[in-house]
Formats: sequence, C-alpha cells, structure tokens
Amino acid sequence: MQPHLVRRELDAVYEVSKTLATSLDVHKTFREALNYLLHAFDWRRTFVVVADAENKLSGMCAIGLTQAEQQRLHFESGEGIVGHVYASGVPATVPDVRAEPLFLNRTGGADQSPGIPVAMLATPIRADHRTLGVLVIDCLNPDERRVFADDLRLLRMVATLMGQALLLHRGVAAAHETLQDETRRMHKALGGQRAKIEQVVGVSTPMLKVFEQIEQVAPSRTTVLLRGESGTGKEVMARAIHSLSPRAKEAFVGVNCAALTESLLESELFGHEKGAFTGAQGQRKGRFEMAHGGTLFLDEIGDISASFQAKLLRVLQERSFERVGGGAPVKVDVRLILATNRNLERMVQAGEFRADLYYRINVVSIQLPPLRERREDIPAMAQHFLERFNRENAKAAKFSPEAMRVLASCYWPGNVRELENCVERTATMAGNDVITDLAFPCRENRCLTQVLHHIEREDAVRPSRLAEIPITEIPTAPPPRQPAYFSGGDADPGHSRPADLDAQDSGFSAPLAPSAGAEPAGAAATSAARADDKPEGERERLIWAMERCGWVQAKAARLLKITPRQMGYALQKHGIEVRKF
Repeated sequence: MQPHLVRRELDAVYEVSKTLATSLDVHKTFREALNYLLHAFDWRRTFVVVADAENKLSGMCAIGLTQAEQQRLHFESGEGIVGHVYASGVPATVPDVRAEPLFLNRTGGADQSPGIPVAMLATPIRADHRTLGVLVIDCLNPDERRVFADDLRLLRMVATLMGQALLLHRGVAAAHETLQDETRRMHKALGGQRAKIEQVVGVSTPMLKVFEQIEQVAPSRTTVLLRGESGTGKEVMARAIHSLSPRAKEAFVGVNCAALTESLLESELFGHEKGAFTGAQGQRKGRFEMAHGGTLFLDEIGDISASFQAKLLRVLQERSFERVGGGAPVKVDVRLILATNRNLERMVQAGEFRADLYYRINVVSIQLPPLRERREDIPAMAQHFLERFNRENAKAAKFSPEAMRVLASCYWPGNVRELENCVERTATMAGNDVITDLAFPCRENRCLTQVLHHIEREDAVRPSRLAEIPITEIPTAPPPRQPAYFSGGDADPGHSRPADLDAQDSGFSAPLAPSAGAEPAGAAATSAARADDKPEGERERLIWAMERCGWVQAKAARLLKITPRQMGYALQKHGIEVRKF
C-alpha cells in the first residue's frame, strides 16, 4: 500500500473517531462521519442499518439516499446482502450488484447508473461480541478492475468505531430510562396537593423544588415574584399558586405590562371615571378592582416606566388607589403575583428600576428553570402537547423513540413555548401518524431557532456594570503547555507567549475579564462601552463568554483572559452544560 494512501486512511480514521466522540447523539455523529467518508473516498451512497430486539434491521442514517429511499431500508436477518452480512458477521464485497442474485435493489441503486457496474461493500458493526448492525457503501466500478481491499479494511475500522459508539449510546439511554422511571415512581409516591397543580408537567428535580415552593407560599397572601426566561411558564405557575390558595374561588386577573403604554396601563389597572379623557363615556373598573378578593398577576413587571413604578409602589404600600380622573380612594384586597424575565438587580444598579419597589415586590422569589435544565420533563411535556393536538384535530399521531430522542437533545432557547410550537408544527406537517426523527427540520440542518442558541438574550444574561468577579478555587498545579492546534489558538510557535498567559498557567486565579486599570487612558470610552457587556455573576459571566464565542471553550477562555484548563474547571464547578451543535 502506497504511503499517501496509508496517510489518507489514517486521516479518515482520525476524523471519524473525532466526530463520533463529539456527542452521544449517534444519529448526528454517524451522519457526519458518513458524509465525510462519502466525499473523501468518492463513494456514491452509504447507509447504516441497526437491529432491534427481534433481529429486524432498519435504517438508522444514510447519505446520498432520498427520504423515500431511506424509508425502504428494512431487512430481515439473512435477507439479501445486508441481511446475510448481519446474520453471518462476515463482510461482503460485490463488484457488480446487477450480477448478484442476493442483491434486492430495495433503494433502486442499481437503476441509477445504466450501463455502469455498481459495486457494493458491506461490513458488520460489532461490539461486545455481538453484531449490532451493518455499514454499507456503494460506488461506481466502470472497468470492473478496481480492488476494494483497501476500502473494505477502512470500512471495517470505521464499523468498529461505530460499534463502540452505538454500545455507549445504548448504555447511556438505558440508564436515562431507568432514571426517568425512578423519577416517575417518586413523583407518583409524593401524591398530595401536587396533583392539583393543573397544566403543569414536571418530574425533574428543579421542578419538584418549584412545586414545593408553590405549595408553601400558596396558602398565604404574600407577594410572589416569578422569575425565569421567556417561555418557562410563569403565568401557568401563577395560576397554580392561585388555585392552591384560599382565594381559589375568587377571580384571577392577569395583565401584561409590556403590552400597554403607560397611560393605557394606568387606566387598565386603576380604572377611570366618566369624562376622565376623550372617549371615557362611563365609569370603568380597573384590574385591581376586578381582582378584589382574588389574585392579580402582573406579567413583565420589569418593563414598566419609572413614573408608573412610583404609582404602583404607592398602591402596594397603601392597598388603595384613585381611578383616573377621580379623587376618591378605592380600597382593595388583592393577592399580588408578579413575573419578569429581566435582571431586576442589574436594573436597580443602573437606575432603571426603583430600589424601593424592588424590595416591595421581591418578598418571595421563585426561579423557574429553563427547559434545558429539566430535560427529564421533555418527553412527558411533548406527549402532553401531542395528545392535546390529537384531541383538537381528531388525529392519532404519536412519536417514535428516535423522534423523542431528538426532542430531548435540543437546546430549546424558547423553552416550553418553543417545544409546544415544535410539536404542533411537526404533527401538522408529518406525512403519517408516526412522527419519526426525519420529520424535524433540525435533522436536515434546517433548525429554525439554531441561530438563537448562542446570542445574548434580553431575558437571560443581561449586561451589567458590576465590578469584575474573579474565578475562585482554581487548582494551583500548573497545567502542561498546549500547542496552538490543541487549544484553538492562533499562536505562532516561533514566538514566546505573552506574560499574562504564562502567569495564568502558573495556577493563579485569573479574572473573568481584563481589569479597567490595564487599559490606556485613551480607551476610557471603549472600556465604558464594554462594561455594558459584562454580566454580573461569575456563572453569568461564563455563560456570556461562551455564548459570545459560539460555545467554543478555547475562544471563551481567551475572551476572559484565562487558560482553557481554567475554563473547563469553572464550567464544571458551576454545572454549566456545554451546548453541542
């Protein structure tokens, strides 16, 4: 074998192994590995079939086949060339499939190149002393003289790597299913009031803590502040608090403060007298009066103006108000629940939110976790949304296990609201009642919200002018020097490293951003502008840096002026999940 061919083969094995190690989502990594091999070795088509518990083979992923052709990738053990390779565990090389009686032509591969022989290579995917599936390629063989020994040897090495990845994936999936079963069992055992929280699906640890807080705060009339990203279900939780409270039989009135101008919001909340303004033809009760004896829910409280904050503060302090255009005070008995996706602490420091109002509303604060931090709930929530879709549309759609894995592995920047929309959209556009993983746009790199995965969101990590907070508890042992190709840097090996990087590698704690004093006087304006981009806490600053750098740890480390090793330790310390795209 010629040296350049050996190098080419080694490069292919390296790229495939690196790809398979990037994620536990074998559907994604297998597809990427096959796509690389197809273009690197001038193969025409390739696919992988895996066996189920009954030894029936079905297509797992494919490159070069249409969706309709992929749907026909089903074989019995011993059926055709693919089934024969699976049953015997022995690779097969067919120089011309048209001359092979065992070839089934199930995907029409023999009909696509008339007059040109098509060769087919198939090798079993084995792990743990058993055959898990079959890896298949086909390519044109014009002169029928091509020797496929090198291709088959490479194919067998790739199949071995795929077998290990597939075995690891199944082990993790089995452990995940066991954990989910245990969580469901514990949830059922808890019983009690939690069953009364309607329209709330959640068995994960973060949600169980939220349920516990709701049950504790519901019986009182204490003001509650619900916090979390957009789409995490703050209004649903507000209704749950109301339904569990002694005021459950009274009115629950909700207002979105961000949807109204200041003048309209004042009239909407406090009401108005006849003739108070043009078009006020009669007295009208406001939401405070309508919620008398019950609960008033003010959503997006962080978006009200400074002048209206003062008016609201007076109402909360005195429990009375005057209608617009009126002079008589109106007393109300209202349980107040507020919600925001904004960083109120940062807004108070920036002078955008009154500190006295902040202390008045921040009595009991409940943080709602984003969907990516409660992945155990995704299957149950997706099933809940699908069942509701079926009832409303008289359908009987259901998810395949592969489809459910796709949903559980997504990032969901829009949280529960995005999951609901995704389920409804996919169920509407699905060609049949069984929704497979191929029905989702993300399986064809057409994810509608992937561009939102790594941008700064107004409701997630907002900029702050707080002083810089250093990473603490960094191990003091000096890490080994890493070449530029490993850390992702652009360093010239012929030049020495900057002194600050050498100091960081010595094990000292490094700040998460360069200090203001390190900048020249002429850069003061630039520093002030950059100060608005620095989030407030250590964990938030890590997330900010990762999002700015597309979740590439080496780039984020350079942005924060720390080493990649320190970055990895800090992410692990704060339990930050690194997103994979």
